[in-house]
Amino acid sequence: MDKVLIVSDGKKGHENQAIAYAKLRNASYTIVYVRFKSTLHKILGYLFDWLGIYTKALFEPFDFTCEYDAVVSAGSSTYYATKLIAKACNIPSIALMQPKGFRKNFTKIYAQKHDGGLLPINFAVSQPQGVYKCEGKCVALVVGGSNSVFTMQLKDIQEVVAYIFKHFQGYKKVLSTSPRTPKEIEEYLAKQPFDFKIIYSKDPRNPIGDFLACCDYFFITIDSTSMISEAVSSGKAAIEVVPLEAKGKNKYEVMVQELANDGYLHIFDGTIDKANKKIDLRQYI
Repeated sequence: MDKVLIVSDGKKGHENQAIAYAKLRNASYTIVYVRFKSTLHKILGYLFDWLGIYTKALFEPFDFTCEYDAVVSAGSSTYYATKLIAKACNIPSIALMQPKGFRKNFTKIYAQKHDGGLLPINFAVSQPQGVYKCEGKCVALVVGGSNSVFTMQLKDIQEVVAYIFKHFQGYKKVLSTSPRTPKEIEEYLAKQPFDFKIIYSKDPRNPIGDFLACCDYFFITIDSTSMISEAVSSGKAAIEVVPLEAKGKNKYEVMVQELANDGYLHIFDGTIDKANKKIDLRQYI
């Protein structure tokens, strides 16, 4: 079995992509955490990369061994360290997402289509965690929250909840919120008669893998590319993406529209579809 070293900046979204890459490669992995000493040291990392200079002196202390078949990372704070380790160990360097500002001389760069790459979605692996087990037909709603691109309003969620309770009679109805879900929306959802619900601020478990594995329909808000990536590459559910008000043209809507065009999801518009095609990410490894 391959062994992969993951260089992490501690951001879960970046780290989870790298873990998914290792799992899709059928490799074991170890994580090493890196942090530049300061913003100035991070800026020097860009300069030194273009000069071909690689030194641990830019970082707070970290250690690694050369027992791996590749080193992989995602995020601007990790790419310089990835090259440093790759050169020290003479192993392939793998960048997830475009390493903007750095030389593109990684062994392999995996980026999404909207960023000049070939991937239709982020690397993602979703597995049941034993949080929920379906009994009969099931419909799930996963609610994210506002971010730099989208504003989530209560009416957006009220409309989809009303649709689910009207049109999915006879189905078990399950719910999960997320760390970014606005308090007003969490309070509203907590009062709704779902058969099973996780309100993240009170119960920080992640049932997405369980919902995808056994639910027939899976509604998810558009604000998380990582959760949408999980949805269209795992399980059996038909995916309904709930649109939100955007502040301008953005990568989320571009990605979702392309996936909808290819039948991997349906953009919820007051109607639903049976969009349950799944992407096998192993073909891109």
